[in-house]
Amino acid sequence: MPIVRSAISSFPTAVVVSVVAVYSDGSIIEMATIGREGCTAMQAVFGARTSSARLLVQIPGGAAKMSRAAFTRTMGSMPSFRNLMYAYFQAFLDQVLVSVACNGAHSLKERLARWLLMMRDRADDDALQITQTLLAEMLGVQRPTISNAARELESAGLIARGRRQITILDRPGLTEASCECYRLARAHIAFHLPKTYA
Repeated sequence: MPIVRSAISSFPTAVVVSVVAVYSDGSIIEMATIGREGCTAMQAVFGARTSSARLLVQIPGGAAKMSRAAFTRTMGSMPSFRNLMYAYFQAFLDQVLVSVACNGAHSLKERLARWLLMMRDRADDDALQITQTLLAEMLGVQRPTISNAARELESAGLIARGRRQITILDRPGLTEASCECYRLARAHIAFHLPKTYA
């Protein structure tokens, strides 16, 4: 999957995008996830003409698009749009802060459960078309390490692993296996963007 710097503001309708950090050795790690609750124009919200964000499509799907110029004009001319973008930026920032804390505080199994639930929320599908190699990259660990964590979740009957796919079998159980950060991230989105998803 290509990593891009976007000059266009995209508003996902079905696609799920990761905001990633790219290091000099080519390795990447996820900082945040964007789904139908948001847009890829985080820095444009405050008038930036370029973006340092690198975006990686995790789950393909549709998105509405708007040029950066049109986005800037709409921010200035439509207070309701501007207020919605400010609310989204707050939710996005909260997600980044929770993710940073989670990476330092919780086990890989808990972090993996959180990540899978966040992807499921945005994809509206229990069958996620993702590989364990991608999971390892997103969570900043080696592939054998992510395989061990996924095996634990599978042994507990929470997920099923297939070729290039992970299926969530027991969402409530996976929520229990996750750290509190999943519920915290959802609560932040519900607070800032109450009409996004249940």
